[in-house]
Amino acid sequence: MSAKTVRLTMAQALIKYLTKQYVERDGNEHPFFAGCFGIFGHGCVSGIGQALQQYPEFRYYQTRNEQAMVHASAAYAKMKNRMGTFACLSSIGPGATNMITGAAVATTNHLPVLLLPGDIFARRNVAPVLQQLESEITQDISVSDCFKPVSRYWDRINRADQILTALPEAMRVLTSPADTGAVTLSLPQDTQTEAHDYPVEFFNKRIWNIPRNRADSTALKEAARWISDSKSPLIIAGGGVIYSSAEETLKQFVEKTGIPVGVTMAGKGCLLYDNKLNLGAMGVTGNFAANRIARQADLVIGIGTRYSDFTTASKTAFQNPDVRFVNINVAEFDAYKHSALPLLADARVTLEELTELLEGYHVEKDYQQKAQQLHKEWQEEVDRIYAIRNKPLPSQGELIGAVNELSEPDAVMINAAGSMPGDLHKLWRTRHSKNFHLEYGYSCMGYEIAGGLGIKMAAPEREVVVMVGDGSYLMLCNEIVTSIQEGYKLTIVIMDNQGFNSIGGLSRYLGQEGFGTRYAYPSDNKLPDDASDQVEALPVDLAMNARGLGAHVIECETYDDFVKAFKDSKKTDRTTVIYIRNDRYVGVPGYESWWDVPVAEVSEMKSVKKARKEWEQNSKQERFFF
Repeated sequence: MSAKTVRLTMAQALIKYLTKQYVERDGNEHPFFAGCFGIFGHGCVSGIGQALQQYPEFRYYQTRNEQAMVHASAAYAKMKNRMGTFACLSSIGPGATNMITGAAVATTNHLPVLLLPGDIFARRNVAPVLQQLESEITQDISVSDCFKPVSRYWDRINRADQILTALPEAMRVLTSPADTGAVTLSLPQDTQTEAHDYPVEFFNKRIWNIPRNRADSTALKEAARWISDSKSPLIIAGGGVIYSSAEETLKQFVEKTGIPVGVTMAGKGCLLYDNKLNLGAMGVTGNFAANRIARQADLVIGIGTRYSDFTTASKTAFQNPDVRFVNINVAEFDAYKHSALPLLADARVTLEELTELLEGYHVEKDYQQKAQQLHKEWQEEVDRIYAIRNKPLPSQGELIGAVNELSEPDAVMINAAGSMPGDLHKLWRTRHSKNFHLEYGYSCMGYEIAGGLGIKMAAPEREVVVMVGDGSYLMLCNEIVTSIQEGYKLTIVIMDNQGFNSIGGLSRYLGQEGFGTRYAYPSDNKLPDDASDQVEALPVDLAMNARGLGAHVIECETYDDFVKAFKDSKKTDRTTVIYIRNDRYVGVPGYESWWDVPVAEVSEMKSVKKARKEWEQNSKQERFFF
């Protein structure tokens, strides 16, 4: 070995390289990777597994499910504003493909995660190896190819020297504000163990600067002119506001201009709930305040949003015939949506520059007062729902209110799927920018508990409250074990309404009576629907399940029980599960919005025919923006 090289296995070199990667923004520098989640199997134990044992400074965390460890990594990255993440290691075959759903979550939400799935032998002579999926038409394929459509960067390392070019490219994508998402480096199990003479300088400390790109000056001036000419502008604040750390800048911009703000799922928290120009949730899961202002807006300023169908109410939210869009976004793809005037730039610096260009501008007094009055009326509606005391089972809305009011001021609440995201988007009163953690880009059932673990690892000093329904809990609850093993206490609230309540409600709306959404025994050889009077619930004991995984469990029957249990949960030193049944049919209303879910065009069911007529009428409001 010469003085300028070091002989390492490919796996050793990969881990050593990752320990030397740092990120910096606004003068704050720190390591990019917090360690490696993984489950060892024959496709990784003697390669990356040995390297992790050799380099303990790159901490290895044992998990229970490969999908869950990707969710934990994504949640960690979100909590860190994409300035840090984990590597995720699996064996080949099912271990690898278990990570694909997690990869889709990360890429859809623009969150950096490094995936290291084991792969088949590069030298092929012993094929087919255990868990190898063979192909009759090529030897150059494996299940790891399935990661390609859900990864922002994908590579297979067939030779030990290929990481010299692959790893810098992987880091380029992981640290890109515009292009980040899941990065997959597929690692053949033999290549992991092969040695190579690597240049010593490859392992020098590397600092990746996260830039604050500025908008084109001509486009910026044009945007200021559009804003000045508008009579009823509306800001739609997305996750990009928070990732840019632009919360205070947005607040100042709103104070100086009087422009009201509606928030997406990812953007909720960019303004505190009591800001009088914060109209709250926008779109399908929004409230009447934001949706009424959106309907008349002549200019929509989208900041860090990708305009999902929930935000735009399936393109029905903006009904002003003259509405125009200005989009501030680091991603060109999103900046041009709705034929907008694109400001391809960082949210914080762009708002700072627009504030200067708009010196002296302010919306008309009547428009601001209207927005503030709607804010006030909405807060009164939240108070009403928080105060419901439904009997015999509490409603979901009042339980959300209890958690919101009883959790610590700096707590983080996490949720992802079912009926809770919509209710939380409407009702949760955000007290800081990380108070509301919703994975709704992919709305992945099972994200909640694993994501809660990632949040707690990113911010161990904060209370983390995981809110999860029975359906999502049963999908993926096993990282309770990891939280206990590593000493990261979570408070998990399980709301049991005996089935898939979100789709049950949607099914009833579509005229299908909740068919197939109850957790119940079949009757007359078919699953019952919500209209059936012959429903025999399944004998599933979620509280007992949580106890079996090592959690401290408190079971509740009433709202008062729940309040006491939440207070008592603060006295425990390990993950605590609060279990309560809630009313399946008492929900939070929809507020003047609509979601396009097509209804069967022909049917023998009268209820479906009726729903189809309503769909045909509502779909006429959908718009194109040219």
